[in-house]
Amino acid sequence: MNRIDRLFGILTLLQSRKYITAEKISERFEISVRTVYRDIKSLQEQGIPVSFEQPKGYFLVQGYFLPPVSFNMDEANAFLLVERLVNGFADQSIRSHYAAALTKVKAVLKTSQKEKMEAMNQHIKLQIPECLTFNYQYLSLIQHAISENQMLRLEYKNAKEEASLREVEPIGLIFYAFSWHLIAWCHFRNQYRDFNLTRIICLKNIEKAFIKKQHIPLSEYMSMLPVNY
Repeated sequence: MNRIDRLFGILTLLQSRKYITAEKISERFEISVRTVYRDIKSLQEQGIPVSFEQPKGYFLVQGYFLPPVSFNMDEANAFLLVERLVNGFADQSIRSHYAAALTKVKAVLKTSQKEKMEAMNQHIKLQIPECLTFNYQYLSLIQHAISENQMLRLEYKNAKEEASLREVEPIGLIFYAFSWHLIAWCHFRNQYRDFNLTRIICLKNIEKAFIKKQHIPLSEYMSMLPVNY
């Protein structure tokens, strides 16, 4: 990657994050931290308002926007491949959001790129097992609740077909054993619980802030699962 492309890449990365450290930038572009410092200085010299806050890292001053994003064909084709994965491994809510996002991506492509992308679309197929048919619409709602630290109320049916009403604090989503699982602090059981999304009868964001002050990292919960990652 030449320096001009790297500078534009760093600028795009800054716009995609609230904060990012020099170490993260160096890892992303496989350059030294010293080179990151020089690149940031070059961006600032071009009038781009890059600022720094210890210990969070660099950020773009609010109000600055990049020109419309453009994509090369490799990047556009990557979106097509991800579309197949989304259709196979996500629920209806995520499929609809991704379709809307992909439409925006296609809108900024050149006519020749659109034609090539449509042609490539005929050369990518994904054979989906029947067990991966997710007809619910929970993933987007759960993501929103996690990001806003808001509680969910759900009616859940266990393996014995017994239904119960729960209020939970969601900490993450894990895909394993051919299904999505909501990991959350359950106020009914007073412990972390694993809810298979296929067993959720109904789900609602009650827009109530978390009561528990701190939660374990999702990675720590994953380490306790009986699954070999």
